[in-house]
Amino acid sequence: MEFAVKVILPLAQAFIMFSLGLGLTFADFGRVFKGGKAILIGVMCQIVLLPVVAFVLLLAFDLPPVLAAGTMLVAFCPGGVSSNVISKLSKGDLALAVSLTAATSLIAFITVPPLAAFSIVHFMGAEAPEVSIADLAVFTFVLTTVPVLSGVLVRAIFTSFAVRYEKAFNNTAVTLWVILLIFLFGGNQALVLQWFSTLGPVLLALPLCLMALGWFAGRALGVSKTQSKTLGIETAVQNAPLGIALGTAIMGATAEISALALPSAIYSITMYIVVLPFIFIFRRINDVTQTYGQAGTATS
Repeated sequence: MEFAVKVILPLAQAFIMFSLGLGLTFADFGRVFKGGKAILIGVMCQIVLLPVVAFVLLLAFDLPPVLAAGTMLVAFCPGGVSSNVISKLSKGDLALAVSLTAATSLIAFITVPPLAAFSIVHFMGAEAPEVSIADLAVFTFVLTTVPVLSGVLVRAIFTSFAVRYEKAFNNTAVTLWVILLIFLFGGNQALVLQWFSTLGPVLLALPLCLMALGWFAGRALGVSKTQSKTLGIETAVQNAPLGIALGTAIMGATAEISALALPSAIYSITMYIVVLPFIFIFRRINDVTQTYGQAGTATS
């Protein structure tokens, strides 16, 4: 188990991010800077408002300090790759979904380390492990930014190869994560069952609040329904594998998953319990298709 958590998990996380990058071109990053209102709302929801919502929920739920810190850790993570698939199935704005996931993943090494270090000290106090922001930044950079950029470069240089095998890489990444998740839960069944009743309520409330946050923020600020769907999904679906890897790196790999990584592991299940039913709801909510790179106001 220690080998799986310490070695296989980070490698799986890097492979998942590489598969994301393989589906991107440099033009996608250009659209991030030209994306206008929708991309700005998405980044603000993901980086600023999401942690605020998580912190407010923790005020209402009396969690042990290390679990509270772990919950904040997953809230600091960038969007999850599966959010792109969910946006597509929900008839959302796929271009917006992909670019938001890419943008937040690339800057994660800047945003995550200081926030993670602060929340760990805040919640755990004297029991907090020593956290090096510099080491955490390097770790996050290697697990997110480097694989994404590597995937983009491979697509730019070996375009035909990338286009031909992009779907295979994505399917492999998803399958790898599912297998690893089953393995982690299977090897830590007692620990998960012990704390699920404590963590379950807050980790079910969190994605529900985040779905509402993304949707209503988009609608209130004049973004189309199609884009608002994506904003809700992107805000709620987090890169849980990264949260597990970071929690493990901070606490140190052991024979079982660390308490700091446990909220990320459980959130990888609860976020889908909440988000997946919205696919059927969102598919019934349509408006004039509008990509985020275009000007204009929402169509009701």
